[in-house]
Amino acid sequence: MKRLHLLISGRVQGVCFRAAARRRAESLGLTGRAENLPDGRVEIMAEGGEDELRSFLLWSGRGPSAARVGDISVRWEAAEKTFSGFEIR
Repeated sequence: MKRLHLLISGRVQGVCFRAAARRRAESLGLTGRAENLPDGRVEIMAEGGEDELRSFLLWSGRGPSAARVGDISVRWEAAEKTFSGFEIR
């Protein structure tokens, strides 16, 4: 188990990015959270298997069809196993 910590910028708020991220994460069996930040970015923390996280990372570089991802900061961490599902904040 690993944790993927993402900070995603571009046109990522107001385009259902968090809801789409939750659907994608749940389809991959991941837990975590997605949150809009005051500076316009979306922060995502996802935990699960490395293959599933890599698939989620690829999806995050595109996001939902209305999104335009400009930049994505990626940090791999040890899983803390603090999430019971995938939540939107």
